[in-house]
Amino acid sequence: MSTFSFEFFPPQTPEGQEKLRATHRQLAQLNPAFFSVTYGAGGSTRDRTLATVLELQQAGSIVAPHLSCVGSSREQIRELLDTYRQTGTRRLVALRGDLPSGMAEPGAFRYASDLVQFIRAETGDWFHLEVAAYPEYHPQAKSPREDLLAFKHKVEAGANSAITQYFYNADAYERFRDECEALGLTVPIVPGIMPIGKFSQLARFSDACGAEIPRWIRRKLESFGDDGASIRAFGLEVVTDLCARLLRHGAPGLHFYTLNQAGPVSTIWQRLGI
Repeated sequence: MSTFSFEFFPPQTPEGQEKLRATHRQLAQLNPAFFSVTYGAGGSTRDRTLATVLELQQAGSIVAPHLSCVGSSREQIRELLDTYRQTGTRRLVALRGDLPSGMAEPGAFRYASDLVQFIRAETGDWFHLEVAAYPEYHPQAKSPREDLLAFKHKVEAGANSAITQYFYNADAYERFRDECEALGLTVPIVPGIMPIGKFSQLARFSDACGAEIPRWIRRKLESFGDDGASIRAFGLEVVTDLCARLLRHGAPGLHFYTLNQAGPVSTIWQRLGI
């Protein structure tokens, strides 16, 4: 059975909260398996993440909070795990996270595999644990092989499934999945999907996280200049085609990075006929 899910970030303002509530109401009608909620670098959105998770749960949705370990102590992570268990949360996205600027020490956990191992030791099988995967390789990985082995360590530490960094090159995902299978890794690896809205924003995200925008897509987007309608129309076409190919070739679902917007995801969903 395919797993379809949506990611939100915790809003910073009352206006953002209202927008997220409206987005959630619209996307909840599509009956996703879960909504995930991000967690800022070094736990910078901890309280807002928790508040967003609780509100979505009270609205009747299954929610998977992100939990990043960089800059955190064991006691801080243990406290959050206890809180989530008390609220009935059964799914987590376990990540290393980014080291905030000015923070010199990674904290008690250096790698996501350390966090996964700690969660399993503390809570047994209470949580379904998602981890990150990088079909185009993590930007800090020394080599593709090292990146693949880092993913293997996360799975062996107790991850149940994975969500990838977004990508626009289906070949990269399919090759990564095949390489994982060759290592004996059988957990579902769900593609992360980033709809294309604003090209400048997408280029900035992609440069930071190492996700490649294929040259033909980048040049086409650049050619539209400030024509937002053309950018969105082309983006919907490209991403819908990508999703259709991934599902056709056996992807176990799709995880949409919504940026707290319902429109693009809803349109892609309808075009796919999910």
